[in-house]
Amino acid sequence: MGAPIGLDLSDLKVRVIAPTLTLIGMGGPAAVNLLAGTALAESGCRRLVQDGGGPALGLWQMEPFTHDDIWTTFLPNGRMGVLVGRLLSTRGNWPPAAGQLTGNAFYACAMARLKYYRAPDPLPAADDAAGMCDMWKRIYNTSLGAGTADSTHVALFQQAIEA
Repeated sequence: MGAPIGLDLSDLKVRVIAPTLTLIGMGGPAAVNLLAGTALAESGCRRLVQDGGGPALGLWQMEPFTHDDIWTTFLPNGRMGVLVGRLLSTRGNWPPAAGQLTGNAFYACAMARLKYYRAPDPLPAADDAAGMCDMWKRIYNTSLGAGTADSTHVALFQQAIEA
């Protein structure tokens, strides 16, 4: 049995990440590279459920609690009406709610972008792998996550930039 095969990162950027972020109005090269690097850091673009069976789901390994918190505390804001409509247009009817994160890459990507968006930090430059890695650790993976902003993870964000 060979090494696990992941998604082609440039294909993921062009066919899923960029169009999704454009749809929700949160695109651009920095955001695309950040989300591509996040998918690499979180799942290696290979896993739809966290090692050991969860709780993190999808290529971006979002936990159902985080998913539900975005819907409960962030999206109800009155200014988010257009965004909610666009987000719902990426989501299917089955499976419900956080279950969409495993099989719907468009929706999972949009939710991962929202995790970053609701933090006050500006995005690093589109070619700043170390800055993206630091942002991933502080905002996405958090102090509770197992990831580290080390040279191995910086290399993943550099790979995402180059894809």
